[in-house]
Amino acid sequence: MLDKSCTEFLDRLSSKEPVPGGGGACAYVGAMGIALGSMVGNLTLGKKKYQDVEEDIKGLLAKSENLKVKLTKLVDEDAEAFFPLSQAYGLPKNTEEEKAERDRVLQAALVGASEVPLNIARCCGEAIDILEEYAQKGTRIAISDVGVGAYFAKAALLGAKLNVLINTNLMKDKELKQRIETELDELVEKYTEKADRICEYVEGQVKGE
Repeated sequence: MLDKSCTEFLDRLSSKEPVPGGGGACAYVGAMGIALGSMVGNLTLGKKKYQDVEEDIKGLLAKSENLKVKLTKLVDEDAEAFFPLSQAYGLPKNTEEEKAERDRVLQAALVGASEVPLNIARCCGEAIDILEEYAQKGTRIAISDVGVGAYFAKAALLGAKLNVLINTNLMKDKELKQRIETELDELVEKYTEKADRICEYVEGQVKGE
């Protein structure tokens, strides 16, 4: 997926091909969200008005770049995690032995298929943390882009949640299911609230309040 143009990615996404799907789309949207933060950081660098936060912005840009790379890689990782799951669904189930083997393979595949979107959700939380700092320290002329980035990161986080739950719902390992879903709930609660605060702040700045 990483070698495709935006148009190719969208064409593939809208086709009946199994990948990319919702998880990969979430990672891509999250990457765009943090990229918008980087844009604001780059527009802030070198401006006399923001000399006092120059070093802070440089640090944020390094974090942003690392996170953008991580989220972009997760587009491919999501596709890779879905492949064994799709294979498991296609296994025969005519005999008890076949059913048992199919279930074993399916349960193993569900772990990877859940962990990748959970990782996407974690990264979206990191993006929202970074965007909060950009909102406070970045140039005012591009602060609206921080808000857009926060909205993107929030949407990607909530989308990743759905991609986790559709897989954990089929898990028979209840302890693992509980661990994953508990962390997911904590991420969603913390970072949707923070993203909303960022966007509210940005809107106030845009309106001159």
